[in-house]
Amino acid sequence: MIDSMQEVLTAADADASPRARLARLILSKRFQHGVTALILLNAVTLGLETSDSIMAAWGGPLVALDHLLLWIFTAELALRIYAFRGRFFRDPWGIFDLIVVGIAWAPASGPLAVLRALRVLRVLRLVSVVPSLRNVVEAMLAALPGMGSIVLLMALIFYVFGVMATKLFGDVMPEQFGDLGTALFTLFQLMAMDDFGNVVRQAMEHVPLAWLFFFPFTILATFVVLNLFIGVIVESIQTLREQRESADARAAQVATEAARSEAHLDTRMLLQEIRALRAEVAALRGAAPPVRE
Repeated sequence: MIDSMQEVLTAADADASPRARLARLILSKRFQHGVTALILLNAVTLGLETSDSIMAAWGGPLVALDHLLLWIFTAELALRIYAFRGRFFRDPWGIFDLIVVGIAWAPASGPLAVLRALRVLRVLRLVSVVPSLRNVVEAMLAALPGMGSIVLLMALIFYVFGVMATKLFGDVMPEQFGDLGTALFTLFQLMAMDDFGNVVRQAMEHVPLAWLFFFPFTILATFVVLNLFIGVIVESIQTLREQRESADARAAQVATEAARSEAHLDTRMLLQEIRALRAEVAALRGAAPPVRE
């Protein structure tokens, strides 16, 4: 069975144009796994370049390997553009790969030299290569419109608690709550649990009941609002998965109906040919001369 499928694919490739055969090669699992391995290798080399001792011993080979990988990624993009033509530029992930690889070609000196530090962005190409990572990013982007109300709720919570903190602790803790901007920054630190204990203890030294302010804020900001963000993203991932499963099911149903229609059409044509043959045989029998005894 596998051999017959390979023969069919080989025959199809022989009849297809070079661009179509190249597209099939690029979309194959082996090619994608090879690109993934090269991206991981590049991630390792970029990490090793941050070590002075390693660069002192292996700096030359690492730089040469980095340039080689950059040429390979550039060639891979050129092949994708040749194979897919306009469809490549209509794919957001293709544009992302093009920008990431293009940044690596920035000159090492001059005003654009700072872009060389962004070479590590090539590691992010794993997102466009690995389907599971790509699905997560697409789900997060799809969830952005639904996050607007949550962002507004968080902004209201921060504003209300920021004004309250400025009024309550601005005089006794001016470095943390002296004005509204400083208070908002401190509250953001508390939401991230950064130095939470020290800030609350210091506030309680001046206001013993200060915990009645900080605990509700932490519960609202950290455990409620952030969980709402997570819930929206999880729902978006589930919706995207259901949409793709529905699309695959519709595609399979269309293919099945097309196969049935083609089989029905073949059956009708076969019946018509049989009727025509019967008519010809009947006509031949009627035209044949009688047999003399």
